[in-house]
Amino acid sequence: MKFSFPAPRTNPFAWTVTLAAGLLLSSCNSQPTATETDQTATVVASDTNAASDSAATTASASGAPGAVKPTGAKPTWGPNLTPEMQAVIEQLMSFKNKPLPELTAAQARKQPSPADAALKQMRASNIPAPPLNVDTASKTLLPGVKARIYTPRGGAAPMPVIVYCHGGGWVIATIDTYHASAQALAEKTGAVVVAVEYRKGPEHKFPAAHDDAFAAYQYVLKNAASMKGDPNKVAVVGESAGGGLACAVSMMARDRKVALPKYQVLVYPIAGYDQNTPSYQANTETAPLNKAGMGWFFKNYLRTPADGQDPRINLVAANLKGLPPHHHHRRGVRPLDERMQDAGR
Repeated sequence: MKFSFPAPRTNPFAWTVTLAAGLLLSSCNSQPTATETDQTATVVASDTNAASDSAATTASASGAPGAVKPTGAKPTWGPNLTPEMQAVIEQLMSFKNKPLPELTAAQARKQPSPADAALKQMRASNIPAPPLNVDTASKTLLPGVKARIYTPRGGAAPMPVIVYCHGGGWVIATIDTYHASAQALAEKTGAVVVAVEYRKGPEHKFPAAHDDAFAAYQYVLKNAASMKGDPNKVAVVGESAGGGLACAVSMMARDRKVALPKYQVLVYPIAGYDQNTPSYQANTETAPLNKAGMGWFFKNYLRTPADGQDPRINLVAANLKGLPPHHHHRRGVRPLDERMQDAGR
């Protein structure tokens, strides 16, 4: 059975959509249903969008879905924003969040997220949450590392398995924030998705998140059958910082003589430490993430600037030979082997 990753539906809020620089329209799904003794992270209805690390959802709005339209002019830094994306950015701006460099990691984690902005826009446009067609369960993979397992309803074992790493600069966000991505992957591919909750900086510096992602991958290889999965059909997928983690897992598997993933999908991965590239210079004012925000991520996760040259962080300078087939999503799909021309995003 081959993995496939179909394009999103026309409705940008139907499952998950990514923006350049890390905007994820996630958390627009029904509440996960716990099927194991470990408690699945709480999912609550919310009108305030106060918590950033939440898979909050809301009841379907009354009336027919309306158009998603911005209320103002396009920002100077985003002349190519679609109306839908601009509307979500406007909702994000309405929260009046402080810039990341002005906050501690603990404070940043409490701010409303782009996922909260998407939920607010859904309510404004009477867009109901899509149905949940997967069963979810929280699982402790090893001490300190938990995951949420998404199993397609009606799927026949053994199914392919995807080890999924969420974004957030190795500092903020959780599997709740990126819940929609994991759900969509499971529903669209027919694969079991294991969304990893890895440790984050500054409490846990590099390479903690990388070690956790690789440990989770090894756990899945050894225990795939227990989750209705096929240990011979395991892929890795990640977004933003998670995209870098997914690629690092493949490199670590190659170097440590562990079975390679069958595929890897890297969605706008953090692929380099050099902040003097053209894309960084052109994105000093963008939202929700910009050059200063990326510097804040590096400062909170890396032990020293020297860590930025580690191949697990600096993917564009890494040895990528012998890695599994992969797609790097940036402006379309192209191989990471082409070095992405610009190491920033």
